[in-house]
Amino acid sequence: MQMRNEFLPFSRPSIGEDAIESVAESIRSGWVAMGPKVVQFEKSISEYVGSKYAISMNSATAGLHSSVMAMGIGQGDEVITTPMTFASTVNAIILAGARPVLVDIDRHSLNIDVNRIEEAVTSRTKAIIPVHFAGLPCDMDAIEEIAVRHNLMIIEDAAHALGASYKGSKTGSDKGKGHVTVFSFHPTKNITTAEGGIVCTEDEDIAEYLSVFRQNGMSKGAWNRYSSSGNTHYDVPMPGLKYQMSDIQAAIGLSQIKQLESFNRRRREICATYEKELSGCPGIAFQQHAGYEHVHSRHIFPILVDTDSLAIDRDTFMLQMKERNIGTAIHYNAIHLFSGYAEAIGNKRGDFPEAEYVSDRILSIPLFPAMTDDDVAYCIGAIREICKLYAK
Repeated sequence: MQMRNEFLPFSRPSIGEDAIESVAESIRSGWVAMGPKVVQFEKSISEYVGSKYAISMNSATAGLHSSVMAMGIGQGDEVITTPMTFASTVNAIILAGARPVLVDIDRHSLNIDVNRIEEAVTSRTKAIIPVHFAGLPCDMDAIEEIAVRHNLMIIEDAAHALGASYKGSKTGSDKGKGHVTVFSFHPTKNITTAEGGIVCTEDEDIAEYLSVFRQNGMSKGAWNRYSSSGNTHYDVPMPGLKYQMSDIQAAIGLSQIKQLESFNRRRREICATYEKELSGCPGIAFQQHAGYEHVHSRHIFPILVDTDSLAIDRDTFMLQMKERNIGTAIHYNAIHLFSGYAEAIGNKRGDFPEAEYVSDRILSIPLFPAMTDDDVAYCIGAIREICKLYAK
């Protein structure tokens, strides 16, 4: 195949002129920290997902950590999650003083294996953090049944899943007490605020905690104190951290949320083409659809390199893609295999064979709304060429 001249990145945000103008408007106004546009953006997310409260943060990592803290989880407690996730999921647990307890995945869905969760529950278990991998919702009915039986809270790590739905309900909607959902607005995500995240919940107590915790534990933020109608006096009822979103970030987000459905529609079109054209390609497998009713947000398109039928490993496959001017990424190396978690998590290679199988073979290929049909076709052609070249 003929080499393309321009590098095709793994991901690229689509930020329009209206977002740029909105950012400029915030800068000209002099209000660049958390202010009126943050309030407006929170309302737009709350309305979109159907949650009573939406509390913005400067990252999804901050949202996860704040949510764990809001649930009173701390020293001596345990939280169940998956080994196939980004570091922030387990970091939030560890930094609260608790211990992550990992449960292996289903290698076809790439989500936590719900049939293995209950055996990991102990008297110290306080919550479950399911991760909607790539934007495919976990089987939440099964997870919620376990949570109810054992009086556990749920924090949905929906960093990949804005716009996804499960059995007719949008991810982040209509959840009861002790249940939150965390979304990410990192530049690679389905919409971006440059950096940022948000926590959606129906629980008023959790929402109130999050609102205070994200602003150093202060009862009022700058918007409440420095605006024309504000009162400069405030209390600090608890220690907190500086986790607020800024109006500059929200200015981008307000434009992006209007385009989410069209962005996700294009993502699904690209993924459908990938699945059609790569099905049956020797050496390649990809995430399978779940049997229950759902809508996949298609944040990333991960593939697995079949090292039994190809004479190269995953890393060499990625180098071959790079030589053809195509960017890829790893989502993810199984979390328990990183050196920094050996003591905190206490697991080793061999403990989670399904996650390790996936971890050794997985990579994500380009997926973003601005991709052209020619970009998609070139990527498919490159994958087929590599598989043919290195077939055993």
